[in-house]
Amino acid sequence: MSTTVSKPTGASGGAGRGFLRRMIEQRELSIFLVVVVAAIFLRAASPNFLSQANLTALVLGMSFNGIMAVGMTVLLISGGFDLSVGASLALAGAVAGYSMTKLGVSAPLGIVLGLLIGSGVGLANGLIIAKIGVNPLIATLGMQQVARGIVYLLTSGLGIPNLPDSFDSIAQGKLLTLQYPIWIMLAVVVVGEILLRRARFFRQSYFIGGNERSARLSGINVDRVKILNYVLMGLLAALTGILLTARFGAASVSAGQGTELQVISACVIGGSSLAGGEGSVLGSLLGVVLMALIFNGLNLLGVNPYWQTVVIGAVLILTVAADALSRRRSTEK
Repeated sequence: MSTTVSKPTGASGGAGRGFLRRMIEQRELSIFLVVVVAAIFLRAASPNFLSQANLTALVLGMSFNGIMAVGMTVLLISGGFDLSVGASLALAGAVAGYSMTKLGVSAPLGIVLGLLIGSGVGLANGLIIAKIGVNPLIATLGMQQVARGIVYLLTSGLGIPNLPDSFDSIAQGKLLTLQYPIWIMLAVVVVGEILLRRARFFRQSYFIGGNERSARLSGINVDRVKILNYVLMGLLAALTGILLTARFGAASVSAGQGTELQVISACVIGGSSLAGGEGSVLGSLLGVVLMALIFNGLNLLGVNPYWQTVVIGAVLILTVAADALSRRRSTEK
């Protein structure tokens, strides 16, 4: 006589519920669903949302913050952050513009000089924080003022217009109907996601952010990792500044103002923790998309643009509060 053994329906249901719960708990999936809901709402609220012109402007606008979000994600994972990225962005553009218009260097050399100055700002931040032990808040806030001051000195507070066409083309040109900054953002995000998940050096940032003392005892060169993370952040901020400068055809003294808060907010929304040890490039990108949708929605609905500053501050407070509550619940379990 043969018997048929069937799986208990309760066990199957429990497994299904467990899978569903794990899916919901994934931060990236949650943010993706919020993005979808926000897009549906904007489509219903404004018929212009899905227009080609609006979508192109939306993606192009978020591409600049998307590039910097990669570097900020790595910093947040390692337990740091950088408030000087907006000023570094402006400084790189000003250096590139000044060197081409005042010193007569070629566009490629001007770009290299801009990238080098951004990397130098990151290196200075890293050395001050890792070697001297200055708090990242104080170090990067002070560097923000230094970099912004140099921008005013280079531009005399007026900006630098009339940049060469060969320089402007790096951000105004198109590939398959999409502007170059969008493709550059996609490349940076893909490479950043792969390196953060697969490369041993970048994986060390999770250990440092989770427990720096244990990371040192395990043989990780914590200072070197921190310094190189800040250099990476400075390099990506400089890349963003050069693309922005080329996009507008002029170096602006006000470029990047408030950008640091937007990028940090987007990264925290995407799952990066200010306490360190958590985060992903994909999650931060979704955070950037959500922030871009919020600002785009405010513009489409005719909301006073000054409210955007209020929204940035409110979003930052809410995301930091949510992160603190989440960590408190995890420690109480």
